[in-house]
Amino acid sequence: MGVEEHTKKPTLVAIIRVRGQVGVPYDVEHSLKLLRLSKKYHCVVYPITKSLQGILNRIKDWVTWGEIDLDTLTTLLRKRGRIKGGEPLTDEFIKRSFNIENIEEFAKAVYEGQLKLHKLTEFGVKPVFRLHPPKGGFKGSIKKPYKDGGEVGYRGSKINELLKRMI
Repeated sequence: MGVEEHTKKPTLVAIIRVRGQVGVPYDVEHSLKLLRLSKKYHCVVYPITKSLQGILNRIKDWVTWGEIDLDTLTTLLRKRGRIKGGEPLTDEFIKRSFNIENIEEFAKAVYEGQLKLHKLTEFGVKPVFRLHPPKGGFKGSIKKPYKDGGEVGYRGSKINELLKRMI
């Protein structure tokens, strides 16, 4: 518990649900609903905390997650970001609602922890990104962990490659 632990910026993780809705145990389904991951290929972005790590440990067989980079976050917001009513997230909306010039600056504020994406529903920003299935399909089984050649569980910075194939 050194000083560097308190001064480092929060790490954002992208969480993608890769398995469907049938046969999900109650506690897992409840945790997925808390994270707003109600359907397959839904994605959310959260700052990593100890409690989130506990939830991810519980749902590790239904989702994949990893640290998202700024470039991928910007692309995700620009192409898949939505506001209330299903309209796309635009530079005009960002400027009007947050006094931030464009989506790139908005993404930087979210990435640096100044804004929390999951807390912006009161401004009309939807926290869930509805993605396509990955181009070329999954490389492994969605029933095996990523470290064993599957697709579920923690994948670190490799989440950015998957997200780019799904956007």
